[in-house]
Amino acid sequence: MSNAVVLLSGGLDSATVLALARAQGYACYTLAVDYGQRHRAELAAAKRVSQALGAVEHRVMPLDLRVFGGSALTDATIAVPTGGVQPDTIPITYVPARNTIFLSLALAYAEVVGAADIFFGANAVDYSGYPDCRPDFMRAFEAVANLATRAAVEGRALTLHTPIITLTKADIVREGTRLGVDYALTVSCYQATDDGRACGVCDSCRLRKGGFAGAGLPDPTRYA
Repeated sequence: MSNAVVLLSGGLDSATVLALARAQGYACYTLAVDYGQRHRAELAAAKRVSQALGAVEHRVMPLDLRVFGGSALTDATIAVPTGGVQPDTIPITYVPARNTIFLSLALAYAEVVGAADIFFGANAVDYSGYPDCRPDFMRAFEAVANLATRAAVEGRALTLHTPIITLTKADIVREGTRLGVDYALTVSCYQATDDGRACGVCDSCRLRKGGFAGAGLPDPTRYA
């Protein structure tokens, strides 16, 4: 089995990506980031999902982006929007440079565990308008990664996998369900309660609801 690092937020998308990586035969090392997000329920969810889907190891990286703020997810004085995703608009839930930082951490972890593959649950279809979820960003990061690491310089090129980047949320739910993902373990809400109950009205909750409805499958989410 080849080793792979999977960025795991605890949400629906990253859980599906972990299941896909495992189905492809990778020994998965999962990484969650405690970046000062509004709640810790998603970190608990990431641990549950990692265990349920058979990861080799799960690590949590502490990195407090509240030092910078600039997002409703890292600044408690900024309200989480509940009006739905607005086309061609980058919402206030965008965390500056977050995915660049997360992927860099995954790259460091990959070098340590001898992984030539990183899996990331970016999605450019049913997403919230984030610029760092686009395919061209992913290709650019992979190119940088292969210039920046000892592993790549010594001949072990790194591949960044984004297997759900062109899927709708309904397609993601169908694929995860086929692979046996228990979505009741996951938390997607931007402002979940301490025990993981979702608000049902933030952009992430709306996209998640739409995914289950579009897939014609029951939504196992616990709502506050």
